[in-house]
Amino acid sequence: MKQKVSLVLSGGGARGIAHIGVIEELEKQGYQIASIAGTSMGALVGAVYALGKMEDFKNWMLSLDKKTVFQLIDLSFSKQGLVKGDRVFNKMKEFIKDKNIEDLPIPFVATATDIINKKQVVFNSGSVFDALRASIAIPTVITPVKKDGVLLVDGGVINNLPIGYVKRMSNDILVAVNVNASIAADKPLLTEEEIEASQSKYQQILSGFKLHLNHHNPSEDNLDLGYISLIIRTLNLLVDRNTQMALAMHKPDILIEISSETCGVFDFFYAKELVEKGCHTTAIALQKYKSTSKRWFQIFR
Repeated sequence: MKQKVSLVLSGGGARGIAHIGVIEELEKQGYQIASIAGTSMGALVGAVYALGKMEDFKNWMLSLDKKTVFQLIDLSFSKQGLVKGDRVFNKMKEFIKDKNIEDLPIPFVATATDIINKKQVVFNSGSVFDALRASIAIPTVITPVKKDGVLLVDGGVINNLPIGYVKRMSNDILVAVNVNASIAADKPLLTEEEIEASQSKYQQILSGFKLHLNHHNPSEDNLDLGYISLIIRTLNLLVDRNTQMALAMHKPDILIEISSETCGVFDFFYAKELVEKGCHTTAIALQKYKSTSKRWFQIFR
């Protein structure tokens, strides 16, 4: 019988693509993912898995450097956000059919933040896509969702690792994945030469979009951050603090951590490397867990 896993996936923008590799490695080593809770990009990857469309989603992520991502960026420039985000979901609907959360084959929970009433919102029923659209709404970047008289933004604002909301199973192990960890990155995903060699129209447009938003220049330092850089760094600090609180309250059996310095929030062109990093980091964490469990078993025999 396979070991059941209750899986919790954090937000972290493009770094959340590593969740794909985490899930692949867990399944490769014989674990059964019995339930999932996630926020922001973690909610997105978790929902896609629960919908049975992980392979299609992964292939789409891996192809982003071959597509004109500008067509997926529906600029808003409203007072509440720069990007609407609707085009991304419309694209996903071409290969992923929406369902109600309660009809998914495994228990799934996504979280968002009610910015008006200052509380967390937990989606455990209703449209998957509606829940995800609210969960990924990064404040001031992606427009919030107006629903039932409230304004919903990214779940990571209050709780970037919603451990307390995953449905626990009998004899399961709790696995939490934090792709926004305040640890040093092992190494850059690509060298400067490789980045330049693989530059595509997608990357050029995305880079231009980021430069425009950041008012970036080569001499920018930590004391002269651009608009988006300042927002992202502030949010990273916020989510790191609430993540540490969540981990203190709900200690997982296995904690898989990927550095917030691995890549930028919008660096989706690193998809292949991020999936591989998710696999590799998970393999190390599982080996450590198995070794520790074996030692404890020998001590108490």
